[in-house]
Amino acid sequence: MPSLLELLRPDRRLALHLPVHGRGAALPPRLRRLLRQSPGSWDLPELPEIGGPLEAQGAVASSQARLAEVMGVDHCWFGVNGATGLLQAGLLAMAQPGEAVLLPRNAHRSLIAACELGGVMPVFLPVPFFSDRGHAGAMTVEGLRQSLDPWPDPGRRIAGAVLVHPTYHGYCAEIRELIELLHAKGLPVMVDEAHGTHLAFASGEGCPVSALAAGADLVVHSLHKSAPGLAQTAVLWHRSERVEHGRLQRSLARLQTTSPSALLLASCETTLDWLQSSSWTWWFEARRDEAINLIDALRERGVMLHPGDDPLRLILATAEIGISGLDADDFCMRRGVIAELPEPLCLTVCLGFAKHRGLAKRLAMIWEALAREGDGVPLPVIPEPPFQSPSIPELTPDQAQRHPHCRRRLAECADQIAAELICPYPPGVPLLIPGERISADRCQWLQSQHQRWPDQVPGMVKVLA
Repeated sequence: MPSLLELLRPDRRLALHLPVHGRGAALPPRLRRLLRQSPGSWDLPELPEIGGPLEAQGAVASSQARLAEVMGVDHCWFGVNGATGLLQAGLLAMAQPGEAVLLPRNAHRSLIAACELGGVMPVFLPVPFFSDRGHAGAMTVEGLRQSLDPWPDPGRRIAGAVLVHPTYHGYCAEIRELIELLHAKGLPVMVDEAHGTHLAFASGEGCPVSALAAGADLVVHSLHKSAPGLAQTAVLWHRSERVEHGRLQRSLARLQTTSPSALLLASCETTLDWLQSSSWTWWFEARRDEAINLIDALRERGVMLHPGDDPLRLILATAEIGISGLDADDFCMRRGVIAELPEPLCLTVCLGFAKHRGLAKRLAMIWEALAREGDGVPLPVIPEPPFQSPSIPELTPDQAQRHPHCRRRLAECADQIAAELICPYPPGVPLLIPGERISADRCQWLQSQHQRWPDQVPGMVKVLA
């Protein structure tokens, strides 16, 4: 097995995965110039002139204040432990221990961890499910209205709500209307827009609206999943009308490192500055046009794609030719193409913002070879999971973790309370969280998932003893 250092050497394989800078090809120009300097010269601590995201003085504080003003919000914080840490800080600023938050069923596992850390009860709201793809779509306004009528009753105050827009696969929600509906209910709204940073800086027609423009109180952007920054960089935007500044600042202080990387902080600033430039507008529109043309070319060549809202994410419908996305991923790897997200019924590739010459021909050839591997009989669809109504766990995740537990075969877990998280990663969307009672139909659905995805959905589960 090669060492990690050896694995970081230049790689000839085609990177259709995150980060979206494509192994440096689409990094902001100023950041590329910095990385050509003497190695390690940028590995600095929080020197007084640099400061940090939570410091009142220094270059970081000045940059954050400037960007907040430009984006029309009250505050901005850079993050150097990904969108994860900022999402967790936002949730814990909205909800006190003993309170509850509304979460879509396709919320990222980092938010479940935040509930566990803060003694918060998650109240899950259903989202559409695509049986032919085996994954969730984006929340709709009508679906949210039905979920809130009657009002969910977790036996405690509901302190806020979280939305996901767009999803990992690029499905976009009716974000403005969703936020307005939740605000009308008196709730602050945080939006996990980790996969939609580019929406906040898109100027052309045809791009979905960003949660930032739609009036969300907190928005978390990844700067490597959907913007061309270095991995682990993110930003949190804050409007203080519904989420108090001091609580958010304290929450960030609990969860952010006290030794942030100066390089990652510089990546945050440089990436956000580039996203506001005319050079980026040209670059983004060129990549988006190329992606739209690529989709048309692939379909003309017989490649089956599921429709989505973001042309920079392609969802290959591998199940239609009798091949699982997991097997298709292995097949692509052997042919020098690294995709982003393999699942039982499909394979998602992330085009990112690098140029990819000859990509249509290459992907079409791989698809033709894949089709020869399969028997042409479509794989059976995945039944819709039993998540069609709001769901309230019987215990908060932290309570469930503290109880004595035992491990049982999944088939024996009907009517038991889960004591662990079942969460295929990627995409990091939990199928079961600690504290949820496993109904008989849920148990049966999880067993079917285990058969398709044994490496990600275990056959043995921890339940309360």
